[in-house]
Amino acid sequence: MGTREDILTAIRDHGPAPREMPHIPDFSHGPGDLAGLFTDALTRLDGQTVSQPPADLQDWLSATFPDARKVCSTVPEVTGTITPDQFSDWAAPADVDLTVVRTPLGVAETGSILLTESELAVTTAAVLAQHLVVLLDPADLVENIHLAYRHPSFADSAYAVLLSGPSGSADIGGVTVHPAQGVTTMTIILWPRAEGALCNTESRVQAFRAWPPRMRSSPPTSAPHASGPPATCG
Repeated sequence: MGTREDILTAIRDHGPAPREMPHIPDFSHGPGDLAGLFTDALTRLDGQTVSQPPADLQDWLSATFPDARKVCSTVPEVTGTITPDQFSDWAAPADVDLTVVRTPLGVAETGSILLTESELAVTTAAVLAQHLVVLLDPADLVENIHLAYRHPSFADSAYAVLLSGPSGSADIGGVTVHPAQGVTTMTIILWPRAEGALCNTESRVQAFRAWPPRMRSSPPTSAPHASGPPATCG
């Protein structure tokens, strides 16, 4: 056995025993109007919330964004002109007028929504488009960031971002300017998934909610991983 192996073996054999991490509270205030809190937080950031799903989403989008010609859609409710798997590279969505996507998570205290490569194969479609419309199931709302970080996407995804409102900047004179370096508008529609439709992370979310993230270890390997394209989430 070489010196390198001797050192590594000694470290493994004489390392400290695993121990519990300090308990971190979730700072929850208990049941409340999460949809209302989310709407208020997003409004402060110049985002918009539609509390009732439009009767016909396709018609609603046409009326709300009449100038949108190139529409990227990953949801079955909307027929777009392009899908993320048709983009050749990360810069390709630069001429997209409207992106429509479903998020697996909303954060009430910050008005944020989560997107990963599971929702958008080319993730820049969420920031290079002129307008972003996001479908959010109210059941996927959590109260705060502490609870949000328990979502499995943060452990399983190569890319995970929380977006809060359209792009903006207040670097000069403390005056907020929209847009800055991202979407011009961000609209969240509180839209429950179709009955029986499960997002590809649903089973893992349930497993994580039951798993106390306090040990210095990995999530339980028995947590089921559903398969299938994310765009099937309705």
